[in-house]
Amino acid sequence: MRERGHITGFYVDALAGIDLALYDLLGKALNKPAYKLIGGAFRAEVQVYAGLGGSDPAQVAENAEIHVAQHGYRALKLHLRSATPELLTIVRAVRERVGPAVDLMVDIHMLRDVSGAIELGRGLEELGVRWLESPCQPEDVRGQAEIARALDMQVATGEWLRTIWEWRQWIEARAFDVAMPDIARTGLSEGKRIAALCDSFNLPIAPHVGGGGILSVAASVHYAAAIPNFQILEHSHAAHAVKGRIAQRYPEPVNGVFVLDETPGLGVEIDEERVTMYADKL
Repeated sequence: MRERGHITGFYVDALAGIDLALYDLLGKALNKPAYKLIGGAFRAEVQVYAGLGGSDPAQVAENAEIHVAQHGYRALKLHLRSATPELLTIVRAVRERVGPAVDLMVDIHMLRDVSGAIELGRGLEELGVRWLESPCQPEDVRGQAEIARALDMQVATGEWLRTIWEWRQWIEARAFDVAMPDIARTGLSEGKRIAALCDSFNLPIAPHVGGGGILSVAASVHYAAAIPNFQILEHSHAAHAVKGRIAQRYPEPVNGVFVLDETPGLGVEIDEERVTMYADKL
């Protein structure tokens, strides 16, 4: 998935989109779901965690409880940008509200330097947080490796890494504990190669699902099902229905899991009229 030395950026994003479209077309032509085209399923269900954020401890804790009690999520990721004392107060409030059985992860969106990330990570470890995500700027491979070595908790990263040529230097530096490729940026083909490379180093995959639409979500579910070293998948519960407005059919999680089925391709049926309608509003 590269040409003339281009290993990253929007050029590769465009290739990823074409890659996903081809798997969708091929699956529908052969009447097979995409996960069967990339090696078959290692699991019948794909566990997801719900992402949520905020700055008010009581509000974030209440939202977290709703995700667990009403929607059945067993894992939550908190998108937090506060200073360390305030951030730990938010996480503590969530932990007290949802209890010890719910996995918590924290994404700080590359806002710390090395020492700040380590300080925060040690505070999060005391609250039983599963991983610290994207702790420092994405170009700082050595810095993130230092963070990963210093903390007992997992360090997760990689949403901006698009090809195995980029992933290789991060893996060799042991700069993370959990790899987070984004299938909207890698495509299924390169995503499988990234998973295989990580697996050879005994590293798990927790696919990132960022601002991509419903096709990105669906492709990520197929990817998660078809790799041996899958850990958990990102999911935005609140945004899912909004993303699905352009589709007549799309996969939806129940009680924190996507259940695989035999729907051909990516399992999404786009409503072209709605696409046109929303495009005209942009």
